[in-house]
Amino acid sequence: MDENESRTRISYDAVAERYAVEIAGELADKPLDRALLDCLVELSGNTGKIADVGCGPGHVAAYLAGRGAEVVGIDLSPGMVEVARRRNPGLRFEVGSLTALPVPDATWAGAVCAYSIIHVPSGRRPVAYAELARAIAPGGWLLISFHLSDADRSAGETAHLDDWWGTEVDLDFHFLDQDEVADGLTEAGFDVRSRTVRDPWPGVEHASRRAYLLASRTGVLR
Repeated sequence: MDENESRTRISYDAVAERYAVEIAGELADKPLDRALLDCLVELSGNTGKIADVGCGPGHVAAYLAGRGAEVVGIDLSPGMVEVARRRNPGLRFEVGSLTALPVPDATWAGAVCAYSIIHVPSGRRPVAYAELARAIAPGGWLLISFHLSDADRSAGETAHLDDWWGTEVDLDFHFLDQDEVADGLTEAGFDVRSRTVRDPWPGVEHASRRAYLLASRTGVLR
């Protein structure tokens, strides 16, 4: 584990309980997010597990399971995994890194990576994309989402938090360029099939523009 991952893990461990209170109900007010998750379930079919990579308190995994998917949640933070297990006792959650996923090759039929890539610095993102390509079986699907910009920052810039809900943290949030992410996924062995960009839902979430890329896993590892 590198220094950035260590800082991220410690920070999310510190806010895990509060994060669940603040964030775990968010999908109720995000119809587009739900529709894209429904699309991922439909495309993945009944061919295997869908992984929620960077699962936090497990609300996305629970939504997918409610749509009939067999799911597993992966998170860098043991504290988050503990919260997810407690909130969703019928589901499976494991500790693991986006840059070193704890599964054999071609394990998953699909994966969702909801805002977890925003904590990975630029030099490590190709490793993360390659790991997702390794873990998803050829013909499988990936839905990845990330922040593009907000009132203070543009794509390529970084926000740093040292306090979150009154708790000391040390977290970097990277605002990403959608073309850069799409090119990285393509290089790793994905075919980006759909791009969705939206403005924030007022009063529901941080006021940032967001992107969602839906990509299929080709049969070639690069």
